[in-house]
Amino acid sequence: MDADIEILPMLSRGKHRSPRRGACFMELASYLAGERWSDKPTCTHPLLAHLARLVNDLTEDAERPRLATLIPAVIGLRSGDPRWDDELTLLAASRALPVVSEHHQRALAVGILSCERRRAERAGADAGLHPASRRALEAVPLAERWARAFVEQVGGVGAHHPGSAVVEIATVGLATACVPDPSEMLRDLLADAITLCEHLAGREQQRREPLAPEQWREVVTPAPVA
Repeated sequence: MDADIEILPMLSRGKHRSPRRGACFMELASYLAGERWSDKPTCTHPLLAHLARLVNDLTEDAERPRLATLIPAVIGLRSGDPRWDDELTLLAASRALPVVSEHHQRALAVGILSCERRRAERAGADAGLHPASRRALEAVPLAERWARAFVEQVGGVGAHHPGSAVVEIATVGLATACVPDPSEMLRDLLADAITLCEHLAGREQQRREPLAPEQWREVVTPAPVA
């Protein structure tokens, strides 16, 4: 194990009652943000936080500590702008669609088309598919054909945004895909989602300063019991 990994927190799957019982990605984010210990802190956009929790839980144990360097970057990334849900959903779906299994492809293609319909309705015009959506759908023509028929049959987009379900399907699909390093693909997806949100928030020019080893030790060292 290299020196960089040795100083990172030992992230683990699932929720934890306190730092003494371990921590997941978003629980450490809540701590660093000065919030109550939680895997759903208010400091991060809900869909981005959902993606981070999924990536944390689906990443191989040996690779999960590498996610820790991304934790400070999610703090303060939130907005009520509906474009954030659209962009995050389309990023996850388009990234996973070409490599996941067929049944995941169909679900993701439906998610992309549903999200694109929602974007068009909100804009009041047909702006055309997002370039990433177009490229992803072109890579799986059979799944696209099936999804278009399904969406036409079902009709409207519904009241609820498909983002949460689409992100879950995308990450599970990547984790089980026949690719050389699923954990790396999951980490890259989360890193790119953070960069996307930084861009949407106008923070793309800010540098991400990693926490020093002594700061990580302060985070992961349990406080003495009074």
